[in-house]
Parts: sequence; structure tokens; C-alpha cells
Amino acid sequence: MIHTIDTKKLLSLNDIQHILDSNATLALSAQTKKQIVACREYLDKKMASQKEPIYGINKGFGSLCNVVIPDNELEQLQTNLVMSHACGMGDEVSLEVVRLMLLLKIQSLSYGKSAVQLQTVERLIDFYNHKIYPVVYEQGSLGASGDLSPLAHLCLPLLGLGEVCYQGRKYSAAEVLKKLKWQAIKLKSKEGLALLNGTQFMSAYGVWCLLKAQKLNKVADLVSAISLDAFDGRIEPFKDNIHIIRPHKGQLDTARTIRGYLQGSEILAQRKEHVQDPYSFRCIPQVHGATKDATSYVVSVFETEINSVTDNPTVFPEDDEVISGGNFHGQPLAISLDFLSIVIAELGNISERRVYQLISGLRHLPAFLVAKPGLNSGFMIPQYTAASIVSQNKQWCTPASVDSIVSSNGKEDHVSMGANAATKCFKVIQNVERILSIELLNASQAIEFRRPKKSSKKIEKFLAEFRKTIPFITEDKMMYQEMEATLQFVKLLKI
Repeated sequence: MIHTIDTKKLLSLNDIQHILDSNATLALSAQTKKQIVACREYLDKKMASQKEPIYGINKGFGSLCNVVIPDNELEQLQTNLVMSHACGMGDEVSLEVVRLMLLLKIQSLSYGKSAVQLQTVERLIDFYNHKIYPVVYEQGSLGASGDLSPLAHLCLPLLGLGEVCYQGRKYSAAEVLKKLKWQAIKLKSKEGLALLNGTQFMSAYGVWCLLKAQKLNKVADLVSAISLDAFDGRIEPFKDNIHIIRPHKGQLDTARTIRGYLQGSEILAQRKEHVQDPYSFRCIPQVHGATKDATSYVVSVFETEINSVTDNPTVFPEDDEVISGGNFHGQPLAISLDFLSIVIAELGNISERRVYQLISGLRHLPAFLVAKPGLNSGFMIPQYTAASIVSQNKQWCTPASVDSIVSSNGKEDHVSMGANAATKCFKVIQNVERILSIELLNASQAIEFRRPKKSSKKIEKFLAEFRKTIPFITEDKMMYQEMEATLQFVKLLKI
């Protein structure tokens, strides 16, 4: 399958999910090629006719913006820029995120406002289509002037420099270009800056996090429904009338989803000895719903961003202008990524509380969900693990976007720290997936103690599938293996 990049059409998160799932290759539409070429030709003509220097094109960068560069050194200027800015450190960025960085960089350069060569964009497409993923590092971006360092690492291989992952191995970029008989790109004026300025590191992390977050919102509803039935919870707090009088969309949707999962449950229908459930059960619609609504807001921010031009300076052939602005500043993303971290962390926070309730020996469930507590520790320590992860998330949810450090001799005196917000959010999302896996392991164990009564057909069908991977636990065993198997089950879950 081929996904044609046509910048007249908006790229949505659903589109990106489809591109990834279908393993689509990329191609430029004829109109997109035309606008890329037209912008480059405009800049070449402007430089030939204009004597006044232009920032980033025949002047230096950052605080060196007043240094004029001779025409015969303009190509070297761009090469130097890419090499000198490749200053990443720390862990390597996952290949999933690098793949998204390539896609989003191609999209942004395709609007015909960046004055890059067509062959430069097409080479990035070659990397994507051949699964040649540049080695990029997590640390190094301030989130303004864009993601300079990680994008430098992303684009070094265009010049035959840096390293790439290809066919399961790490190579020097020069080796792979030689293997495929590709010539290194020779950058023209402005191109290095177009490649390095931009928000594609933050955006790629954000897209990855949002695709995961949308799934985890659904997983949390399903798992919490199993927990509710396992805890012999009440359905009244999920009735429509109580949510219609406080009609937050996410709250209404969550209540309806939980009712749908539990419809027909024998456990739910039995007489209850208690009149109220703890908040971690009773307030599932309010807590999960707030996360859904917040996630939707963050989606709107990122869908705007991935359909934008974020390098600098920006070239407007139709207006005969080259403008040095600030579209590379990651503040909208930084704030949204901090927000997403907080709201997804809350799914983990309330999930761990349900785990705690399930193992507490309440409502005729055995302590720690085993038949012989004392001899067996059962599910005691998975809750410890969940609590530890929840606490770590709280530490990672300290906002990055409230911080700023002056750089470039004061020229760049306010930065977004959006890259740090992005890498923290990535870790929070992974952690919440682990916590929900622990809840699923506990809830599936607890519900067996309600037999012979059954839950709903939907939940029983799901649990039967889960039991093909994870058996009911009758006595102590190495629980980390069951926890890891449950995590892999959740990762592969289509919901």
C-alpha cells in the first residue's frame, strides 16, 4: 500500500495509525512535488537578485546571526550546521519513534515553505520506505529552536554521516548508502536549517504517546469493568441519569461503556450486602472520563502541529517574503505533553487502588487472592510493584514546560523544554500499560472466586482468551513471568 503525501489534505492520528498498521510506503503527490520545487526555485532567484543578507541562508545561526557568509561557502555552512548540531546523548530513541520522526519531517517539508531540494525530501522518503532508521538520542533538545540536536542526528545520514539501523543491525550511514548505491545529498543554502529547525522529535513522541493513550483509555475501561464485577460492585453509579446531570462527554461515554461490558452479568445482578463502593470503583466514569476528554484536547493540538510548517526562516514565494519567526517553539506541545502525562498517570493511579481493594480480603474474596494465604503470598507483591510504578509516575509528572534555560548567548532566551516533556510522557505511558496489566492479572484471578456465577458474555469471552495465556494461580509461583506475559497480552490486544 502507498500513502501519498498531499498537503492539501489534513493528516490525522487515525491516518498515521493506518499508515503504520498497513506498513504503507510513502510517495509525494504531483502537486506536492511542484510546490517543493517552486519554493526552492524562488529562493535561488531571490538570492541571485538580492544583495541584503537573509538569516540562516547567507548569515550565521543563533547568536551568530549577524555574521555574513560568502556565497562560495553556503553549502559548507549547511553541512557544518548539521554536523555541529548532532550533539545528542543518553539512550537511543526507539525505532518506532524514529519512524514517526521521518514521516512527520517529510510532511512538514512538503508544504513548499522550507526551500529544500526535492531530492532531499525524496531521500528522506527512501529512508522511510527502506526502513533505514537514523540513530537518534533522547537528550539534547530544548524544544526551541525546534528539536535541533535530535533532528541533526535524524538528517546526518542524508550526508552519508552518522549511524542508521537497517535490517536489524547498526551501520554507518556511509555503508548503507554504498550498499544501496545512493549518493550523499549535497545541501544547498537554507536546507540544513530547514532540516534541523522543527518540532518533529516532540511531535513524534506525542503521536506515539497519543496512539497508546487512546488504546489505554479503552483498556482501562475493560479492565475496570472486570475488577468491578470481581469486587461485587454496584451498577447504579454507572446509570445514565446521574451522568446526564453532569454531562462531560468522557464521563457519559465511560459509564455507557462499563454498562455495555457488564450487561447480563450474573454477578452484577446478585443482591448486594453493601450500599456503596470505594471511589476507585464508584468514580470510574468521572476519573476515566476526565482522562478521555483531556486526551481529546491533546489530540487536537498535535493534529494541528503535524499539519504545520515549523522550520525557520519560512519562505513565502506568493508574498515575496522570507520571514524569520518562531514556529519552531514547542510551547503548545510541551504544555500538552505535560497535561497528557498527568491525565494518563491518573488511569494508573486509580487502577492501583482497585488492585489494592481486590487483594484486601474484602467482600468474601480471600486475602491476596489465593486459597491458602499465609502459606502463599499470592498477589501481595504485584500490588507493591504497581504502587512503586504509580509513585514513579508522580515524580515524572512534574511539568517540564514551566522550566526554561537561556541558550545561544541570550538570543534564545526562552525555551519550551518540550523534548523533556515528550520523553517523560513516553515513560509514563509505558508505566500505565504495566499498571493496567497488573490490574488485569488481579481482576481475572479475583473473578474466579465468584464461581459458579458468571460475568457478562463479553467479559467471559475476553477472560477465556486471556486464560489461554495466563492460567488461574492456585499456589505461589514466580509472578514476574505472569506479569510480563499479561503485559504482552495487553500490548497485542485489539480493542
